[in-house]
Amino acid sequence: MDIPVLAGFSEAGLSDRNRLDRASSCWTEEAFQRFFLENYARLAGVVFRIVGDYSRAEELTDEAFWRLYRQPHGGDNFNPGGWVYRTASRLAIDNLRAESRRGQFEQEVGPSLIAGSGPDPLHAVLEAERCAQVRKALAFLRPLQAQLLILRASGFSYQELAETLNVKAGSVGTRLIRAEAAFRKRYFQLYGK
Repeated sequence: MDIPVLAGFSEAGLSDRNRLDRASSCWTEEAFQRFFLENYARLAGVVFRIVGDYSRAEELTDEAFWRLYRQPHGGDNFNPGGWVYRTASRLAIDNLRAESRRGQFEQEVGPSLIAGSGPDPLHAVLEAERCAQVRKALAFLRPLQAQLLILRASGFSYQELAETLNVKAGSVGTRLIRAEAAFRKRYFQLYGK
């Protein structure tokens, strides 16, 4: 069975030479597996920073790759690396919003962080509370702003951010400044600290 072909991927699958014409290409099993293995760990780490639960991050990362695998052909400059990072971070942000709406997110994250913490339980509780506050503030931001902040905190360069989020490279700095300001404003509105 033929599926769209992707060949010549770099480590993050983000360089210009990795763009392809999807109308005439199919994935081979080896190409998709190579792309998956080259990008899975980094992408799962990005998603983990958003959701705070590694098993849930793995599920969302798997879902993003599954969607890429099923992605219909189209577009002259399809960027599979950018597409899968955008999709995974959107899935993670949607998951975060759903969890916070149900009020279960803090209950699930708090005990798991405390159980895996070191000898100082007070520090673990305070850190879990701070992480939950940051995630709640992120959930109120526009998806692009939240994605910019999470991906930048995950070590993405400005060029990688531009390619992944499909924005102009020259606007990344300004967008980051605005996203940080929006985050700071929302955080102070919620917690006054």
